[in-house]
Amino acid sequence: MTGDFKKLIQDDRETRKRSMWKGTMLEYLEIVRATPTIAELAHKRMYDMLVTAGVTEVNLEENPRLKRIYKGERLKVFNFFADEFYGMEKTLNHIVRYFHSASLKGEESRQVLYLVGPVGSGKSSLVEKLKRGLESLTPFHAVDGCPMLEEPLHLIPRHLRKEFSKMLDVDIEGDLCPVCRYRLKEEFQGRWEEFPIRTYEFSVRGKRGVGVVPPVDPNNQDTSVLIGSEDISKLDLYSEGDPRVLDLTGALNVGNRGMVEFIEVFKNETEYLHAMITATQEKSIPAPGRHGMIYVDTVIVAHSNEAEWKKFKSDHTNEAILDRIVTVKVPYNLRLSEEVKIYKKIIRHSQFTADIAPHTIEIASMFSILSRLEPTNKCDLLTKLKLYNGEEVVEKGKTKKIDVIELKEEAKNEGMTGISTRFIMKALDNALSDNIEANAIHPISVRESLVHMVKESDFPEDVRKRYLEFLQDTLHKEYLEILEREITKAFVYSYQDQAESLFQNYLDHAEAYVTKKRLKDRNTGEELEPDEGFMKSIEEQIAIIGTASDGFRQEVIAYLWSVGRRGEKITYESYEPLKEAIEKKLMASVRDVSRIITKARTRDEEQGRKYDRMVEQMIRNGYPASCVDTILKYAANNLWKD
Repeated sequence: MTGDFKKLIQDDRETRKRSMWKGTMLEYLEIVRATPTIAELAHKRMYDMLVTAGVTEVNLEENPRLKRIYKGERLKVFNFFADEFYGMEKTLNHIVRYFHSASLKGEESRQVLYLVGPVGSGKSSLVEKLKRGLESLTPFHAVDGCPMLEEPLHLIPRHLRKEFSKMLDVDIEGDLCPVCRYRLKEEFQGRWEEFPIRTYEFSVRGKRGVGVVPPVDPNNQDTSVLIGSEDISKLDLYSEGDPRVLDLTGALNVGNRGMVEFIEVFKNETEYLHAMITATQEKSIPAPGRHGMIYVDTVIVAHSNEAEWKKFKSDHTNEAILDRIVTVKVPYNLRLSEEVKIYKKIIRHSQFTADIAPHTIEIASMFSILSRLEPTNKCDLLTKLKLYNGEEVVEKGKTKKIDVIELKEEAKNEGMTGISTRFIMKALDNALSDNIEANAIHPISVRESLVHMVKESDFPEDVRKRYLEFLQDTLHKEYLEILEREITKAFVYSYQDQAESLFQNYLDHAEAYVTKKRLKDRNTGEELEPDEGFMKSIEEQIAIIGTASDGFRQEVIAYLWSVGRRGEKITYESYEPLKEAIEKKLMASVRDVSRIITKARTRDEEQGRKYDRMVEQMIRNGYPASCVDTILKYAANNLWKD
C-alpha cells in the first residue's frame, strides 16, 4: 500500500515538473511567436478561462418552464459556474459580459468589477470561484525573480517594440518594475535577451497572481497593504532611492497578472481607495518611497453589502470612484427549484447524514423566497413564487395569464432583502438537534424550527409578523395540500396508472363530445355516447360547471392536439388544469376512507391492513420510517378536522 502512495506522489511531482519551464528571453520570444495568446493580459486570460469550460445556449422552445421565465430573452449557461451556482443566470451573464468587454481592451478593462448584494447571496463564493479558476490554469510566463511576476515582453526596449509587435503578432504594453530595471542594468548590462524567464503557477496562498485586501482599520490605513513598502533593515546597506530596498508584497503587487479581491471594499476610507482606482484607470500604482510608478495588469474585483454601497453612493464626493466601477447586483435567488438545489449542494458538501422527508427542503425554500419577494396587486406572493419558478398556476380551471417579465420589471430591487441561505441551514440543523433520536427532519419540524428562530431573531416587528404569517398560515396551508396528494399517492394502488387511466378516458369522451362523434370502448369495441356525468365529475374538481364545460373541453383537445403535433409525449401532466382536476378527483375518491383510517385510534383488521400498506408505500416513496407516524398524525389533526 505504501507503494501506491509513493507512486501517486512521484507521478504528481513529475507532472508538475513537466509543466514548468525555464529559459532566456530570446527563447521566450520564440514561444510567443508560436503561441501569441500566452502573452495575453489579465482580463483576456480570465475571460478565456470562463468560456473555455463551455457555454450552452438553452433552447427555450424545448423547455416550457424556462420559456415562461425568460420569455423574449436569451439564456446562456456557463459551465465554469454551472455546478456551484443556481438561479444566478442574469448575474453570471453580467460578469462574463464585463470580462468580454474588458478583454477587448475597452473602457471596462480600466474599471473595477464590483459585486453588491445582501449577506449570503453568493458574492464571496463567486470571487472564490474566480480565484480557484486561476489556480487551475496552466502556468504563466514571467520574469524570473521579479517581485511583480511581470510579463517578460516588458524587457523589450520601447524603440524596438513596434517591430517586435509585428513579428510576434501581439500588443506590447507596460514597463519594467524598478527592481527588474535595476537588475537589467547592473546584472546584465542591458543584454535583455539573456534575462532569465520561467513559468509560475497562480496561487492564493503563495501570493502569486492573486491578491486579497481585507477591510482595514480606518484609524490605521497603511497603504503598504496595497503597494508594499521599503524594507527598513536594508536602508543601512542601500540608499533610499535604490530599488533593492523595495518590498513589493502589497496586494496590488502580488495580484499582478491575475486578480485582486477587495473584501467589504467600502469599509475603507475614500482616500485608501485611490490606489485601487489608479491601478485600474492608469494601470499603475505608486511605488513606496521615491521610485515613481509601477505598471500593473490586474483584474480588481470588489464586493460589499448593499447598505455600505448606498451609503458610499449617496456621498457626491465619491463620484470619481463611482465613475470607475462596473456594478453587478448579486441578489438572493428567487426560483424555488434553484433554491432547493442550493441547500442540497450545501448538505451534500457537509457532514449532514440525517434522513430528509420529501418536501422538507422545498417548504424551507418556499419560506426563504417568500421573504425576498415584493408584494404586487396582480397576485398573492405564493402565486408569484410559483410563476417565478416557471409553473402554471390554475385558478377556476384557467391558467393564470400573468407576465413574469412584467412582475420583475415592477420590482427591480427584488431579492436584495429577505432570509439568507445561512438562516435556513441553521433551521435545518436546529430541527435535527431537536430530533436526534430519529435522525430525521421533515417539513413539520423544520417549519417549527423556523417559527422559533423568527420569534427569537432581531427582526423589525412588521417583518417578524410577515414572516410568521408565511410560516403559520401560507406554508401551513400549502403543505397540507402537498400532504393530501402524498397520502393519496400512498393510498391509491398504482397512483400514476390510475391518473393516466382517468386522463385517457377523459380525453376519449371529451374528443367525442367536441367532434360530435360516438366513441369506441377500448375493451368491447362498442360505440358509446360521450359520458357527460364522468367528464363533469372531473371538471367540477376545479370549479368548471355549467356552460364553462364546453369551452374547457375544447381547450383541452386543442392544447393536447398542438402538443402531439410537436411530437411531444402526452401524459396526464401535459395540461396543468386537467392535471389538477385529475389529482383532486383521485384525492376526493380516497378522502373519506383515508380520513377514517388515519384518525382512528383503534382500527379493525381491514383498516389496520390498509394503514400498514399506506405506511409501507410512503416509506417506498422516500419518507423516513422514523417520522411517517408523526406526519400522518399531523395530517389527521389538520387535514380532516371533524
